[in-house]
Amino acid sequence: MDLVPALEEPLRQPLKSVLGPATAKVMAEHLGLLTVGDLLHHYPRRYEERGQLTHLADLPMDEHVTVVAQVADARLHTFASAKAPRGKGQRLEVTITDGSGRLQLVFFGAGVHKPHKELLPGTRAMFAGKVSVFNRRLQLAHPAYELLRGDPEESVETWAGALIPIYPATAKLESWKIGKAIQTVLPTAQEAVDPLPDTLREGRGLVPLPEALLKIHRPHTKADVEDARSRLKWDEAFVLQVALARRRHADAQLPAVPRKPAPDGLLTAFDARLPFTLTDGQQRVSREIFDDLATDHPMHRLLQGEVGSGKTLVALRAMLAVVDAGGQAAMLAPTEVLAQQHHRSVVEMMGELAEGGMLGGAEQATKVVLLTGSMGAAARRHALLDLTTGEAGIVIGTHALIEDKVQFHDLGLVVVDEQHRFGVEQRDALRGKGKQPPHLLVMTATPIPRTVAMTVFGDLETSVLDQLPAGRSPIASHVVPVADKPHFLSRAWERVREEVENGHQAYVVCPRIGDEEDDPKKSARKKSPEDEAEKRPPLAVLDVADQLAKGPLQGLRVEVLHGRMHPDDKDAVMRRFAAGETHVLVATTVIEVGVNVPNATAMVIMDADRFGVSQLHQLRGRVGRGSAPGLCLLVTEMPEASPARQRLNAVASTLDGFELSRIDLEQRREGDVLGQAQSGARTSLKVLAVIEDEEIIAEARQEATAVVADDPELTRLPALRTALDALLDEEREQYLEKG
Repeated sequence: MDLVPALEEPLRQPLKSVLGPATAKVMAEHLGLLTVGDLLHHYPRRYEERGQLTHLADLPMDEHVTVVAQVADARLHTFASAKAPRGKGQRLEVTITDGSGRLQLVFFGAGVHKPHKELLPGTRAMFAGKVSVFNRRLQLAHPAYELLRGDPEESVETWAGALIPIYPATAKLESWKIGKAIQTVLPTAQEAVDPLPDTLREGRGLVPLPEALLKIHRPHTKADVEDARSRLKWDEAFVLQVALARRRHADAQLPAVPRKPAPDGLLTAFDARLPFTLTDGQQRVSREIFDDLATDHPMHRLLQGEVGSGKTLVALRAMLAVVDAGGQAAMLAPTEVLAQQHHRSVVEMMGELAEGGMLGGAEQATKVVLLTGSMGAAARRHALLDLTTGEAGIVIGTHALIEDKVQFHDLGLVVVDEQHRFGVEQRDALRGKGKQPPHLLVMTATPIPRTVAMTVFGDLETSVLDQLPAGRSPIASHVVPVADKPHFLSRAWERVREEVENGHQAYVVCPRIGDEEDDPKKSARKKSPEDEAEKRPPLAVLDVADQLAKGPLQGLRVEVLHGRMHPDDKDAVMRRFAAGETHVLVATTVIEVGVNVPNATAMVIMDADRFGVSQLHQLRGRVGRGSAPGLCLLVTEMPEASPARQRLNAVASTLDGFELSRIDLEQRREGDVLGQAQSGARTSLKVLAVIEDEEIIAEARQEATAVVADDPELTRLPALRTALDALLDEEREQYLEKG
């Protein structure tokens, strides 16, 4: 009978579990840890020295944290409540300190007795709980805690110098319990299979994997932690880059039809009618794209650029080049509003060149058709026929383009706008519409730092447009701190009125629509002290529009726009706003990408702290698109010291999207770089930080490319192959396959 390798042994089994069944269940459900190997790769987030204390001043809101601190004082209060009407309710308030700041802990009811006895002034302990705000002060309600008692045998120095690993934890399982579970399985680290080729590991002076695992979980010194982290960062960077290098290698083997534009065709005619000259950046990026289109294997290129840097024009020229060469081009947009807008602007830019087969159409003209889910049956039938016959050289649409019924005559290029909004399967289905794989151009207006592009889109060549065309106006951005300075909000609405009086228009953006039905279960649930301190629900479009129309913006024409409106209604609202008939548009983030109304000069973003940095940057890019300067006001109730306010201050301080995306990443982590989630806590990188570790990623990419060129199937490196299989479980393998 084959023995299961030690690191693949499940933590939870019917007969003998490695851990207690309750602990194993929580680990599986809340932390995604299923095997001994998963647990060994659950690394400490940081280390506390008993002699040093955490910075309480830097605690993040709404997160589950573990802190090491000392009790400064503890007071028991009695109060009257519904449950204890005679004033017999009890509340224990404990203040802890770390020298940098103070934090309040609260315990209620029967839960006060044990901490009241144990948490005496001077006591040191580890505390774990969710950070909330009560009466404008940070607090932990009912935290779990573990007293830190030095062994009487230990000298004070040894005790104070010991490193305590603090693990990513959950409310159901505290850091110290995870630490104890890891100590149980740590001996099996000796059997870990090393994925790095020996020559690479020795050449770079990295410690073997078993040693790295021991040192990261049970370090004696800070040097141990450094050794372990250097080694484990290389594992993550290298295995990931090998996955991407194999993908590039496989793509290079695929055939594609080279598409070279005709010398005096559609592209030449289009360039001749442009009322302006292309920026140097647009010319350079166009050359890169045309060179790729002329090769006989598929282009895979990421075109990233600032909001308003003219990406659509560059993409249109690539599409025209393909039509010139006898093929068809398809552009996928994430929403109907955006697809319609792209269609309108492409037809406007092309003029008679977009009237192929019509009276008045130019000699080289082609047809540009729109295909969306909400089109009428007759218009849809007509568009589909134009695609099948090849009459339409360019089609612009939403994911309606990838339905089975849609057949192309000869699909040569696919342009995907805002890649992160498309599922992998959708892009794959569209690529399958060509006789041979079409060329692929992916556009994003979220600027991505170089190393992130190398990590997330490592299989795509990258082109960057960082120059804004002439005529774009500066945008002034300011934070409006409502909690500290309520009168600032009144001034914000006055500014909106002033813009309208000067003949301009404004957007007001809210995080929520406001027609959601309240979930009765949620409201009926008993509220814990933590819930009591929770934030109110985000502001909603329908409520805010109503309040503004009756209050500070009374007399102005205010309309709403959100994703649950009927497509015809959305289009009508956008047309009225574009025509200047509506003064103020109150909307959700449906306006985030592509909406172009040069006369809109002001934007007020409500609850701005509920949006990510890149999203705020995208939204702000909707103003200042004409000759008048833009104004963006970020409204928040967050206190001055909070990370959310720091994030908003960063957005207000720079218009450089690349700088902002770095800040965003440092705050939010990278997301599961191989999975569908492109940001957030589900990161597949545990120790590698793509911004800090730029050099490692670049070097790992070189090493990986060399390894794959020499041995594409990794037949001589079975341990690396195993690590790759573990990284690319089925879902991710498909993700990589499809790109």
